[in-house]
Formats: sequence, structure tokens, C-alpha cells
Amino acid sequence: MRKTVKSSVVEMIELVLPNDTNILGNLLGGRLMHWIDIAAALSASRHSNLVSVTAAVDNLVFHLPIKLGNVVILKACVNRVFNTSMEVGVKVEVEDIHTGEVRHSNSAYLTFVSLDSINKAPVKVTPIIPESPEEIRRYEQALIRRKQRISEKHGIIHHD
Repeated sequence: MRKTVKSSVVEMIELVLPNDTNILGNLLGGRLMHWIDIAAALSASRHSNLVSVTAAVDNLVFHLPIKLGNVVILKACVNRVFNTSMEVGVKVEVEDIHTGEVRHSNSAYLTFVSLDSINKAPVKVTPIIPESPEEIRRYEQALIRRKQRISEKHGIIHHD
């Protein structure tokens, strides 16, 4: 079965409400991480047609504060499938509804595993087919990130 990156795309839109913010009126980091995880899980499940669970999250850097009343746009897609795991990329953009300005605020890479419905055990996932130059670039970079994750997991440190 042919599965392209396009078939895994998820776009979520959230409005930052008072309950989502800290005392400075900025979006709580944990709330953003929650939204990122949901978008990524939906993308992984859309690709695999199975329940997919978070196995790892790469580092998450907050480039700019997201304010009360901002619109948060989360765009997720599967970058690459390895065997039973897949890397999902999530791009976070912030829109100021008063000015219409949209800015990139975060990017995150998450590793997901799809589980079979009977034993809840990891299952082999259909490979993904990147089509556009951007999808091919993300596909190739996902392998580099995976090698880095494996090295870090085994205590191997690479110095540039």
C-alpha cells in the first residue's frame, strides 16, 4: 500500500485562553507540549491506521512567548518510518489575530510507535513516500536525527 506524507498531515488550531496561560499571560509550556503531542499522535495514527503512542520527544525550544488571545497553528506530518517507529515533525506557528502576523514559534520531533489492537504490541509500519523536495529533505534529516538519538541512548557522544 502506497502511503505519502500528505496522507499523514494534521493541522490543529487552538486559541490561547486564560486557563492556558501563566501569571504573565503567556501560554504554559506544558499546554503547548500537550497540543504538540496530540497533533503528532493524530498524524502517526493517520499514517498507520492504528493507535500510536509517544516513545520520545526531542528537545523543545521556546523561541518566543505565545500570548493570551493568540491563535496557535500546529502542523504535523510523518517525516520517516523506520520499522515499528516513526518520526513525526510538528511546526508551531502563532498568529496575532489583531495584526494577522504569523510567526514560527517552535518545531518539535517526536518518535511514535503504533500498536496492534489485540496485544498492544509495536507493529511494523508501512513506509512513507516523500514526494516534494521539502518532504525528501525532512525524510533524509530524520535518519540523521534517529542515529543521534540512538547514539545518545547508548551513551555515545558525537562532537562536531
